[in-house]
Amino acid sequence: MEYKGLTLDRFQEDSIRAIDNNHSVVVSAPTGSGKTLIADYIINKYLKKGVRVIYTAPIKALSNQKYKEFTSDYGRESIGLLTGDVVINPGAPILIMTTEIYRNMVLTDDEMIGQISYVVFDEIHYINDVERGYVWEESIIFSRSHVRFLCLSATIPNAEEFASWIHSIKKHKVETIRHEHRPVPLHKNFYDSMLGITTLEEIKDAKDIPDYDRVMRRRGRRRPRIRPPNHIELIKEIRDKLPCFFFNFSRQGCQDCAFELFRARIFSANPEVSSFIRKRLEGAAPEIKSLKSTRILRETLPYGIGFHHAGLIPLIKGIVEELFSKGMIKVLYTTETFAVGINMPAKTVAFQSLRKFDGSIFRFLNSKEYFQIAGRAGRRGIDKEGFVYAMVDRRDFDYPLLNRITYRDIEPIRSQFRLSVNTVLNLIKRHTEEEIRRILRMSFYTYQQDFKGEVQNSFNSTKKKLIRMGYVKEGKLTEKGEFSSRIYADEIITGEIFATGLYRELNEYQMMLLIACLCYEPREKTEFYRTYPSQFLNELRGKVRGRHMLKRFSHMDKLTAMVHPCYHGRSIFDIMKNTNFLEGDVIRFFRQMLDRLSQIRGATADERLKLMVKNCQDLIIVSLSDIDSI
Repeated sequence: MEYKGLTLDRFQEDSIRAIDNNHSVVVSAPTGSGKTLIADYIINKYLKKGVRVIYTAPIKALSNQKYKEFTSDYGRESIGLLTGDVVINPGAPILIMTTEIYRNMVLTDDEMIGQISYVVFDEIHYINDVERGYVWEESIIFSRSHVRFLCLSATIPNAEEFASWIHSIKKHKVETIRHEHRPVPLHKNFYDSMLGITTLEEIKDAKDIPDYDRVMRRRGRRRPRIRPPNHIELIKEIRDKLPCFFFNFSRQGCQDCAFELFRARIFSANPEVSSFIRKRLEGAAPEIKSLKSTRILRETLPYGIGFHHAGLIPLIKGIVEELFSKGMIKVLYTTETFAVGINMPAKTVAFQSLRKFDGSIFRFLNSKEYFQIAGRAGRRGIDKEGFVYAMVDRRDFDYPLLNRITYRDIEPIRSQFRLSVNTVLNLIKRHTEEEIRRILRMSFYTYQQDFKGEVQNSFNSTKKKLIRMGYVKEGKLTEKGEFSSRIYADEIITGEIFATGLYRELNEYQMMLLIACLCYEPREKTEFYRTYPSQFLNELRGKVRGRHMLKRFSHMDKLTAMVHPCYHGRSIFDIMKNTNFLEGDVIRFFRQMLDRLSQIRGATADERLKLMVKNCQDLIIVSLSDIDSI
């Protein structure tokens, strides 16, 4: 079987056959094996029929990437993008969106839902995510009965169980398609500061030399201190296996490593790259050219060294991606979002470490995370094999754990289902008590654990809280409850401010400051260089003080560094000077504010509040005017 001039693999044929039979499909196949072609087939088929297809992605970077790919293939008029802060062509037949956006649409029974034929869930294993996994479950549970699903993931050990769950709640045929063969085999290695490129077994043997330790102690000497492995030394050893994605779980670490490798002068300069960058920056604002990240990349990129992370502005990310696709980057230091968000392979993948900070603790990767990243090694049609190198520090060496992580992807997908306030409000709003009981029994958690009463108990507990706080009365939503049923994060706090009389005491400056507090995620090393005391701030502090629900607003003083210049019409580049936030993080912060404001505007019937929200949005849009949206 052929599609668009390509001879299909068996698993692609089987998937297409299932789609033609109007079945849902769960596809488990390695990175780079051609899963996206199946999604493309659905888009091509239903675009011709004039029926809508939704393509969901777990992160905005992947949504943006797919938008660019599909607009190139099908034209801008056929493709739309919805990521909360960015809305492009929302009436298009093919809509690309984050999974949260789709979940919000099905939960509120958006009128658009009735027109959907297929929903593609790319990277469906994100259902494992502790914080966000419930979004995927709810997206499936609340989809209408006529909707079919294409669920894609690199490896799902329990794919049959997952497919069986979908069948049990949706009552239509769900096929499981497995493909184990990687088109480019992976050659996995490790790097030790003393042994160089080696195996886990050799590191274990070298670490476990009791006789050596005993002799040293007997002689009154200490064993020589083993230094941690160095990325530059590894690059020197794999110069014949470039290009390389070098994964570092710190954005600043990516930049630091790129500059360190540049200073090592391992590679010679390519004047073509300097010329390319100069041309791409010709029309850019002078402030973009003077950004720290831009200045560093202009030094490192001509030597084939770059970095890529979510803290870069879109224009600079685009330059790095284009240079890599042209084969002009030898080593690209990047964070793990690149492994999901950018569809570009390399000959080699290297890990700075197999440990990462997950937002609360430092921990080792699990096998799914390791293989998600390692799977980027090996270019189909170019390389006979892909190479993976993980740097290992003997100070935290754990042989059984590292062996389990890197041997095979054995992590099944597990339910992380939890009921958000928004979900509970919408269930009460749209369903009878009997319907709610039936829906709550549909979760993948209940299917896996067979704890049929646990989710119901969680619902009852949340409902009691909502009754106590005035969001539900006599089995129906109050005005405050109706408002918060359209808010998708911090539903209670947002309701307490904007669905009560409190917001009437605010002006636009104070409103922006409260929204900024909701969006801000404190980090240990975040600094604000300049803050702006004012009468507005003092008044707001007084309004918040003593309100138990509003404890989140302790960072108001600091966040004037962001809000004050924005309110007074300053550019995003001026705001960047007030903090050590990376440039892209400043942009993302204001886009999150836009998203929150859009939710409030859509949730309220109060015309005065709508006008205030629009005024706040306009101020932010002015500050962001020099920045591309994607």
